[in-house]
Amino acid sequence: MTTHAARRRSRTLVGWAFILPNFLGFAALTLVPVVIALALSFMRWDSYSDPEWAGLDNFRRMAGSDTFWTALTNTTYYAAGHIPLTLAASLGFAVLLNRKLRGVRFFRTALFFPYITSLVAVAVVWNMLFSPEFGPVNQLLRAVGVDGPPGWTTSTTWAMPAVILTSVWRDMGYYMIIYLAGLQGIPAYLYEAAEMDGAGPWQRFRHITVPALRPTTFFVVIMLTIASFKVFDLVQVMTEGGPGRSTLVLSQLIFREGITEGRFGYSSAIAMVLFVVVLTVTVVQFRLQRRSER
Repeated sequence: MTTHAARRRSRTLVGWAFILPNFLGFAALTLVPVVIALALSFMRWDSYSDPEWAGLDNFRRMAGSDTFWTALTNTTYYAAGHIPLTLAASLGFAVLLNRKLRGVRFFRTALFFPYITSLVAVAVVWNMLFSPEFGPVNQLLRAVGVDGPPGWTTSTTWAMPAVILTSVWRDMGYYMIIYLAGLQGIPAYLYEAAEMDGAGPWQRFRHITVPALRPTTFFVVIMLTIASFKVFDLVQVMTEGGPGRSTLVLSQLIFREGITEGRFGYSSAIAMVLFVVVLTVTVVQFRLQRRSER
């Protein structure tokens, strides 16, 4: 009995030895800042004076702020475009590059390369491509007969689509790699049996590939959802939230209110709302996934 208890204690200590360093890092860099932000969301603080209790004032101000609702709408707009387009592009390229093609490694690397490229460089290059007068995108549109092509980042209507397209181009290579890993885990005999039964490419994709990739797709959707609602850097570099407020997103508003204006209490309140939105969407996706597995 003593030996068994000693072994159990030893296994427990080994387990904690593996878990504790990661937990300490999580607590110091994530958990504690989140708790502090939650506390600050109920206070008024500009970092130059002591925090003052404000109750729900920050949230009332937020509810009555047209800028907040604009940022929330723009964030939802970005997520609604970025998630499905990136999902479709990454899956399509993964299926295409999962075959034994000549130079397939080069194409995989080329598609993944934008993800590890400097985001500032990506934003600057795409701003040049989307230039209304001299950009190659509009020149191509004029060449195919489009009169008055979009103003892209200079237009309140087309600025967000331009950001979404740039973001899809940058991110699809990363999620393509994830899908490639999922595709290579599907047994080849399933496709061979379906082909012998007369199933065509579309039928094999629909009835074998898509169901087999359901766990991978769920993971990709979760990661895309979190990344989409937290988007900041690409929008900041490409448009700075403009023209006007057409591409202002919640993360930018948090940055402006906190770092630029020094209203850390109000900024923290917005951050808590963003946290709740992301958490709610994620929980709904988990429940839908569980329901589909039953």
